[in-house]
Amino acid sequence: MFILHVALQGCLRAKDVEYGLTADTGGHIRYLLDLVDASAGDPAIGRIVVATRAFQDARLGAAYAQRFERIGEKAEIVRLPTRHPGYLEKEALHTEVESFAEALIAFIEGEAERPAVIHAHYADAASVAAIVEARLGIPFVFTAHSLGLVKRDALGLLPGADAALDRRIGAENEALARASLVIASSRDEAEVQWMGYPAYEPGRIRILAPGSDLQRFAGAPTCPAVDASIARFLREPEKPVILALARPVAKKNLAALVRAYGESPALQAAANLVIFAGAREDYADLDGDMAETVRELLALIDRYDLYGRVAYPKQHRPEDVPAIYAHAKARGGIFVNPALNEPFGLTLLEASAAGLPLVATDSGGPNDIVEMCGNGILVNPRADAAIAEAALGILSDPELHARYAAAGDKVAAAYDWTRHSARYHALLASLAAEEEAAAHPEQLLICDIDNTLVGCTEGIRTFGSWRERQPGLAFGVATGRSFHSALAILEQQDAPRPQVVISSVGSEIHHLDPNGTTYRQDPEWRAVVSRDWSRDEARRALAKVPGLRPQAPLEQRAHKLSYFTEGQPGIVARVRAALERAGLRCSVIHSHGRYLDILPIRASKGTAVDFVRRRLGLAHDAVFVAGDSGNDIEMLRTIPQAIIVGNFSDGLAAMPALRHSYVARNTHARGVIEGVVHFRDKARAACKPAS
Repeated sequence: MFILHVALQGCLRAKDVEYGLTADTGGHIRYLLDLVDASAGDPAIGRIVVATRAFQDARLGAAYAQRFERIGEKAEIVRLPTRHPGYLEKEALHTEVESFAEALIAFIEGEAERPAVIHAHYADAASVAAIVEARLGIPFVFTAHSLGLVKRDALGLLPGADAALDRRIGAENEALARASLVIASSRDEAEVQWMGYPAYEPGRIRILAPGSDLQRFAGAPTCPAVDASIARFLREPEKPVILALARPVAKKNLAALVRAYGESPALQAAANLVIFAGAREDYADLDGDMAETVRELLALIDRYDLYGRVAYPKQHRPEDVPAIYAHAKARGGIFVNPALNEPFGLTLLEASAAGLPLVATDSGGPNDIVEMCGNGILVNPRADAAIAEAALGILSDPELHARYAAAGDKVAAAYDWTRHSARYHALLASLAAEEEAAAHPEQLLICDIDNTLVGCTEGIRTFGSWRERQPGLAFGVATGRSFHSALAILEQQDAPRPQVVISSVGSEIHHLDPNGTTYRQDPEWRAVVSRDWSRDEARRALAKVPGLRPQAPLEQRAHKLSYFTEGQPGIVARVRAALERAGLRCSVIHSHGRYLDILPIRASKGTAVDFVRRRLGLAHDAVFVAGDSGNDIEMLRTIPQAIIVGNFSDGLAAMPALRHSYVARNTHARGVIEGVVHFRDKARAACKPAS
């Protein structure tokens, strides 16, 4: 397979990238080069080209005018000229889209082989890819890296206040509509950030968290030169360190960290603050946003009189970064990322691999990282006091610090480039392949995910092999997780790809497209559950019910409100009573003694499974369902061939309404197989003539 990447922004070169040299020379270049390196290691990949813009700028160097540059044996950078010869910031690149597209088409037509797919990075590159697709028919996938709508909201701007930002948002929406597949780095990007765009179709977005080469950070030694560059600012250089490492742009929100530190005498007493904010000779020579950010940081340091307690070196090289983390680790420090929104959070992976606990923004990719690895605390980046409280909480609790530091060992396994590239190439290959019509299924199996299908590594491996031998059996999942969370956990566990995903406790249904890669939300089911549902009224009715605590914004859906409870006696009855007093008819699902979901009255796993059954034209006795907990009751109750896996909870096996269910001896996925075999054997026995 020949993959063509398109990336116009920043100063892209094969080696020694000067991150922070311009405002647009950031993490997306690191992501792209690492992805190319990982892709090149796959024998199925024949050639990789990164097409970028050629420009001349004496300040930035001559490298960016070179036509070709090798990255490795399989990969190269091709720089194509556009209408404007000089360096341009991303806000001005829209003027170069047409000329770059024409140059790219000429390049492709001059090659012996056409790329199988184009991967566009940022919306300007997607605009180029759309032109190429229209002309040459080459499909494209899109990675946004960061979104203009998120930036506009973070800066508190109204539409029309920033023409360049509005133009970027329009280009992103067009890219979302045109791309064959959109690759997101996190659930927050897939489910929250993209949701505000008119072209939003969640099933065409797939979460593929970047990998990272973390070996050079784990156990990296300190460096005397790096230590000295920090120590020269500090009165007590051996104190613990609060470390931040980010480009000096407004969205990275470094000023909030300085304010949090400046407003907390206790935090100042506990640790020094060390900020690496790009590289500079004179901040006045930086691009506008970067210069203003550095100016604000220096002003805040002066306002709070933090001299001797804050280090802010002007220079560091990419090869210095492991030693910077090692400096903080050697002093029992922590790493803080206070960005208004962090699309992924590569520095969080690096810092965690180096053994540093995290305090990270709760907006973006850090949600996934901290949830998966348990290596820190998420905070509201707009609450300076919350940043200070979290940092002080970790620094003042040795046991907590040690636990978060040790959890960094999980990071390397979770965010591996080899695993990432294998999933990435499988997605690209399925897009490039011709579509095949799916055979009409004879039976349908729907499983809960957590503690039913997954929870036992050997069990899921056995299930995958068994599933391949069931050609007439359609497979789906029904879960309390969101759609993207469901796909993410299944892919992490190497589970078979489901043909139908019933998510958010039955309030959403997605069907796998014929390409075997993307999904489409079922509009008929959405119309069904929307009738008589008022999310805002339900939320207001429950606002004063004691013992309810809303789950994170990421867990709230258009047709689902989610809360935590402490398992208080009678909590479900009080919730139902509050809804009834407000004249609302809703489904109330309580599971594991802790999770409470409020849904439209017509939404449940059971009604959703039956909807899918009817859509496929199957009889009731052609459907199997499997579950383990309270949020599976409705599904298990309404389907005759119900399977309760051996590791069930919430007293399912003793419920009178579930007497018809088969309680498996095996746990997790093996219990699912056992249940299907049981019901099939029972059906065959019933069909045998009496002897």
